[in-house]
Amino acid sequence: MTYINGRFIPEEQASISIFDRGFLFADAVYEVTAVINGKLIDFKNHIARLKRSCRELELALPYTEDVLFDIHRQLIEKNNLTEGLIYLQLTRGNAGQRNFLFPDKTIPPTLVLFAQQASIIENPRVKTGIRVVTFEDIRWQRCDIKTVALLAACLAKEYARSQGVEDALFVKDGFITEGSSSNFLLSPLKIKLKHVA
Repeated sequence: MTYINGRFIPEEQASISIFDRGFLFADAVYEVTAVINGKLIDFKNHIARLKRSCRELELALPYTEDVLFDIHRQLIEKNNLTEGLIYLQLTRGNAGQRNFLFPDKTIPPTLVLFAQQASIIENPRVKTGIRVVTFEDIRWQRCDIKTVALLAACLAKEYARSQGVEDALFVKDGFITEGSSSNFLLSPLKIKLKHVA
């Protein structure tokens, strides 16, 4: 079951307009909230970041935190989700045409959410770690805004796969910024660095 603009809809019936700005321009923000034992993890911080991203993009967020929490909760129930994630995407909406200018503020945003099963607690990668490569950070300069423009991350992930490893670490000016689809934390335990010429 998915959620689109006020309605819970079966996944196979879910659709949005081809003129939606999230589709045409990646004019959208997103958040992914983990679910463990049927409970949302760190929900308030995800919503705080969503609000900040919306402010930075001048993107209307006409939903309260309580309403968003209720939608998340209902998706967990309707999908019998005990472990996995809830994906939320908010776009600038359907302007009815392709135009680089922001549409009139009367155009409502598009809100989409869906649930996805995923192994979080017993994920073997947490215990064994993963192998990574570095990849030049070619993303846009406003990575503080969590937009859906993730093509650079996809390219990095594909490069990692082509190198026979699980992920890529973005590097900018000699510094690791983050993983292609993860945060990066250094632990003094079991770090193996290997230079590949």
